[in-house]
Amino acid sequence: MSSRVWCVVMVSALALMLQWHEAFSSYAGSASAIIDPSKVKQVSWKPRAFVYEGFLTELECDHLISIAKSELKRSAVADNLSGESKLSEVRTSSGMFIPKNKDLIVAGIEDKISSWTFLPKENGEDIQVLRYEHGQKYDPHYDYFADKVNIARGGHRVATVLMYLTDVTKGGETVFPDAEESPRHKGSETNENLSECAQKGIAVKPRRGDALLFFSLYPNAIPDTLSLHAGCPVIEGEKWSATKWIHVDSFDKVVGDGGDCNDKHENCERWATLGECTSNPEYMVGSPGLPGYCMKSCKEC
Repeated sequence: MSSRVWCVVMVSALALMLQWHEAFSSYAGSASAIIDPSKVKQVSWKPRAFVYEGFLTELECDHLISIAKSELKRSAVADNLSGESKLSEVRTSSGMFIPKNKDLIVAGIEDKISSWTFLPKENGEDIQVLRYEHGQKYDPHYDYFADKVNIARGGHRVATVLMYLTDVTKGGETVFPDAEESPRHKGSETNENLSECAQKGIAVKPRRGDALLFFSLYPNAIPDTLSLHAGCPVIEGEKWSATKWIHVDSFDKVVGDGGDCNDKHENCERWATLGECTSNPEYMVGSPGLPGYCMKSCKEC
């Protein structure tokens, strides 16, 4: 190899190393510094849903896809009675979970999600990366649970952050069939741009780097039935997305070990003393179908 060629190779290698160093170093700073509220658009108020345009960078999108590609498995759903995962034609995508501290880029995305939502990182599940190929979809469903098994760890899912890792030529929208459209969002997508599935409600079209945040519970912790949503079938192209489900309490620990009779929050005893069992029964005690978070302290079991 001549000295001229060797110099060119070395300069190119050093330039590439510098680019990656700058990319990884950017995650060492404060995540809140890269949150830009002006990029957030309200989609709906019933349910509360918002889109952050350009939430993820090109590097972040590519990185999540590269981690997931070799680990994908058929996606499952939670059984409404047992809470166990099972395969279903309701959900036909493939996916995998990425641990929260997999690397600096993943940790940076976790920080960014927490900064945007104002919800603790420990309340979130691991990021699930999903791939939808032609015809694959996720029928209308709720992200909150109807069984005791899943709410035993962190309680209900209060919010979902759905990040789009690729553009989709046609189809693949996220649609809320029962939502009430925000005046600010009205007319942002014409019917010509949306699939037939997406025209059945308020829809968000997948755009690489954008993120959709919506809440499955009201502020008083009662499930919001208007949060019903679906992933429309992919008609043309391929859809990659990354989902972060966030719970009302820490997903990394379980409070109480008294079988079905336990508290799901460490402050339950104090809240019960303050009279919250009576003033806020939906959250504290719950109902036969949706148990509350402080049943033990409220002496309901």
